[in-house]
Amino acid sequence: MSNIPEHIKALSKEQLEELLVITAKNELALDGHYFQNIERRWGMDAAMDVDVEVWARFTETEAFRIKKFLNLPEHPGPEGLKRAFLYRFYGILNTGEMIIEGDDTFIYRTTHCIVQNARAAKGMPWHPCKLVGVVEWGKFAKVIDDRFELTECSCYPEKTDDTCACSWTFKLKK
Repeated sequence: MSNIPEHIKALSKEQLEELLVITAKNELALDGHYFQNIERRWGMDAAMDVDVEVWARFTETEAFRIKKFLNLPEHPGPEGLKRAFLYRFYGILNTGEMIIEGDDTFIYRTTHCIVQNARAAKGMPWHPCKLVGVVEWGKFAKVIDDRFELTECSCYPEKTDDTCACSWTFKLKK
């Protein structure tokens, strides 16, 4: 990219890696600050309504840019989705595992969630992220390969799998 400033081009690989983590943390902090301000002023329902709208738009932009960056074909299937998930900014901060089950099913499990851990450290209740997560993860998968459908999830407040913070199952439409 020719529009990269010279001071960024001059950074070492280690400095660029550190800057990438800082940028991801800043993105997440921005999301958290706006969410918590809405939550304090107008309550959790209003914060969730705005969060769903914001993530619906952001996740499509993020997926489109990652798909282009990875030069994925129109229908990359589970392997393409697995690759794309690695490049989400959440993928830099959270710990997860990706499981491909057969030719048409992909499962993503977040085993360490920075958002839930930060809220717990502040003495706040868990973020009820299922509502926004369904939009976020479902739309991301659809941009990567429009044949994907989000078919199952375990996510607070409807958490059914206590071995992870959340899990998402995607299947290719037949």
